[in-house]
Amino acid sequence: MKRTLYCWLFLLFVSTLVFGQGNKNYEILTVAFYNVENLFDTLNDPNTRDDARTPEGRDRWTEDIYALKVKNTAKVLAEIGRETTNQPPAVIGLCEVENRQVIVDVLNDPLLKPYNYGIVHIDSPDERGIDVALIYQKKHFLPISFKNHALRLFDKDGTRDYTRDQLLVYGMLEKEPVYVLVHHWPSRSGGQKRSEPNRIDAAALNKKLVDSVLQQNPKAKIINMGDFNDEPTNTSVADVLQTTDKKRNALKNNLLYTPMMTFYKQGIGTYCYRGNWNVLDQIHVSGGLLKDKKNGWKFWKAGIYNKPYLINKEGRYKGYPFRSFAGGRFLGGYSDHFAVYAYLIREVR
Repeated sequence: MKRTLYCWLFLLFVSTLVFGQGNKNYEILTVAFYNVENLFDTLNDPNTRDDARTPEGRDRWTEDIYALKVKNTAKVLAEIGRETTNQPPAVIGLCEVENRQVIVDVLNDPLLKPYNYGIVHIDSPDERGIDVALIYQKKHFLPISFKNHALRLFDKDGTRDYTRDQLLVYGMLEKEPVYVLVHHWPSRSGGQKRSEPNRIDAAALNKKLVDSVLQQNPKAKIINMGDFNDEPTNTSVADVLQTTDKKRNALKNNLLYTPMMTFYKQGIGTYCYRGNWNVLDQIHVSGGLLKDKKNGWKFWKAGIYNKPYLINKEGRYKGYPFRSFAGGRFLGGYSDHFAVYAYLIREVR
């Protein structure tokens, strides 16, 4: 009787992490990316342009407002993928975080603290002081090495235009080697076409990093995620980075597979500008995550986390992402971007 009860309880526990498909059972994990929209603390950093995000600054960024911003960010991160996996993502890429401490504050929220997340973060030279980072559940992912790679941009007069670094992390996802790249490419400020050369340079650096991994191991499992500030069809992503929405092409030619093209064709976006939806936030995977004969982690499907509470319900921007700040005041929302995510599955033997 004790043995039967033990087995029943064990299966009940495992069912929160395993699902069936056909005659096979799979483990499932979520990986995600979220542009958290200017997650600044209230302190004035003399080395960056963060003066507006202080209590005395233009935005009146008080401790109370910051606390609500942290709480809202934690809520989103805690719920991405939960309906399928019964837990927050195993790995999450972040952008627009000011420093390590703001990430710590988010992870100390009661919704996330039980999951014991670790942090990979390096301060970048961005003029506004915003960085990219990777957070991970320690029970699922173990970082082995990481490095930030500078994107060197210059104005017409030769002045350095400081922007976000690209972060490359190598680690073990449930004891399986995986590479994760996190990005926040240069913005469309000044217009998409005028600013495009900067993102083409960003794409060239991204491509160089991906190729450096694949040259060592053509079957390497790479997750490439970020706010690319370009669509899946733009030159930077489609031609320079060389992504494809055809799995066979990715496997055959060592290209990155993009599941985001599906959303683009359907008119479903992660960011809305002047009534037009854009798929600026994307996740790409290498061929190693599309086919694994050793029953390792594989890409299953991707999604955009756009639940109703994240959508503005009234006013001029009805239907847009419910952002946290606009018009010189805190709106109580979450971000001007929706998060994106992908499910990875592994057969249970």
